[in-house]
Amino acid sequence: MGFNQEYLLSMCLDVCEGMGHLEANGFIHRDLAARNCLVNDSLVVKVSDFGMARYVLDDQYTSSSGAKFPVKWSPPEVFNFCKYSSKSDVWSYGVLMWEVFTEGRMPFEQSHNHEVVTLVTQGHRLYRPKMAKPAIYDIMQLCWHEVSKSVK
Repeated sequence: MGFNQEYLLSMCLDVCEGMGHLEANGFIHRDLAARNCLVNDSLVVKVSDFGMARYVLDDQYTSSSGAKFPVKWSPPEVFNFCKYSSKSDVWSYGVLMWEVFTEGRMPFEQSHNHEVVTLVTQGHRLYRPKMAKPAIYDIMQLCWHEVSKSVK
């Protein structure tokens, strides 16, 4: 079952609004992905699976090194410094948009996690899905803007 571009964008908007609510209330999700969203009978998308979510006072959470995390949805500051923030959720949101506009493909499907770390660190990003107009892909790319490499 294929969806039109308008509905795909509507799904992304639902997730964006949910993530805005979390951020406004001091929460970092840390595992935003299509697999962690639910769709109701009215085709409204809700963010779910808060197992990795953290309440933060200063919009930052540092996890212990060695902790598992979703590599293919994570920005460089997560795999380099274990630093999470609302900005790392924004990166994951860009990957979720990519998942939506590819109708459920696995990001970096041909690459192992360690290869994804190298690729993303070198500046490689996911390709533009066929169903995503250039303006939509521009939003994804804005989500994948790397923060300063001096984050410690």
